[in-house]
Amino acid sequence: MSELQRSFAKAKLAGLPSEAPLPLETFREEDEYPEGQADEFHSLSESAQDEDSSSASSASSASSTGTIKPNRKHLFARPTGNPLEPLPWTGYFAQEYYLENVRPDEVVIHHVYLTPPAKKGPLFALHHGAGSSGLSFAVFATELRKALPDAGILSVEARGHGETVVKLNDGTIKGEPHDLSIALLSSDLSDTVQLVQAKLDWPHLPDIVLIGHSLGGAIITDVASRGTLGTAVLGYAVLDVVEGSAMDALQQMNLYLAMRPKTFPSLASAIDWHVRTRTIRNDHSARVSVPPLLYQNLESPLCSDSQPWKWRTDLLMTEQYWASWFTGLSKKFLEAKGGKLLILAGTDRLDKELMIGQMQGLTPLPLGKYQLQVFPEAGHFIHEDQPSKTAMLVLDFYRRNDRSGLVLPPKVGHLVRETQTVNKTGISPDRKECDVP
Repeated sequence: MSELQRSFAKAKLAGLPSEAPLPLETFREEDEYPEGQADEFHSLSESAQDEDSSSASSASSASSTGTIKPNRKHLFARPTGNPLEPLPWTGYFAQEYYLENVRPDEVVIHHVYLTPPAKKGPLFALHHGAGSSGLSFAVFATELRKALPDAGILSVEARGHGETVVKLNDGTIKGEPHDLSIALLSSDLSDTVQLVQAKLDWPHLPDIVLIGHSLGGAIITDVASRGTLGTAVLGYAVLDVVEGSAMDALQQMNLYLAMRPKTFPSLASAIDWHVRTRTIRNDHSARVSVPPLLYQNLESPLCSDSQPWKWRTDLLMTEQYWASWFTGLSKKFLEAKGGKLLILAGTDRLDKELMIGQMQGLTPLPLGKYQLQVFPEAGHFIHEDQPSKTAMLVLDFYRRNDRSGLVLPPKVGHLVRETQTVNKTGISPDRKECDVP
């Protein structure tokens, strides 16, 4: 063996371990790590791989022989704790208010969730659909504030929904059936916005974007059509409701209400039902929006540890108003002043009047022009199923209709007077005499 071969062999032997390694099959994760620590090891190793993905590919062949086998005991284990436990509203809004609205024959205590606008930010006024609550927009509101931190968010609750209460003149709480006519619900929304203005001592209303889902879409469209909030309204966005498809869907509403559970053994089970049936396709949103839909029915003879939670709003009691909610909706949507945004879960929901309006919107004609966006991956609760996408779309809609940065040219009369002044004196009215050379 030459001297060169001998040196090469010594160098190779020096790099080998003093003892032969154990066969890979004899290694068991539970022998090396106590139960629970193995999962931590994998979490750390996975995060390290994510942070250094550029070097992982080049080193993969060298490190593969030392890969630890996953612990099969924990591989298919369910996560600890209940992932469908309710979430509080405090993680999504800054404040909640109970605003008293005194009327000749009743007193309405409007319950709202609010994050006030900062500086000169706009106010997004949100209205839920039938049977829902103000927390239906909780996750959406968070996503919107992430993208526009100065934005204000006002999420209202209709009478007979959430914690909004109607009292008679003698102080007794009015029970169902509530008056849910579209005119009264529209008036409630306008009054609520103005009550918030008074509560926070705003000298004037900020720029407002109205957003409504389902029934809420019909309500905010009626407010825009009536002009009860004046020129403060920049535009309005309607989520997954049009007149034609809504009227068709009402024919199946009784069947749907008859098939859904009447009570739930716990709030977690109610959240689970909404997620499993894909009524709400986002379990994060369901955890905050579903609990306000129910109350603990302590006075019911059916009350027991197994069935204590009942629907807060009896939708069957509102049947007399269903058709009136949506009749004439498309016409009002197209003709009301302000920017118009329609977000649908499918193009099949468009009715004839809106299809004509959409085609007009592709031309220079101003009448009936509106923005249409379809989220086919979402269900009826678009803002809950796709909160981030909906928020980004609404934000873009606001920016295109924002008037705060708009500088109008001077009026013609002012220009004529200024020209005459310059011709007579040689000095522009915008300049002082001492500025003249």
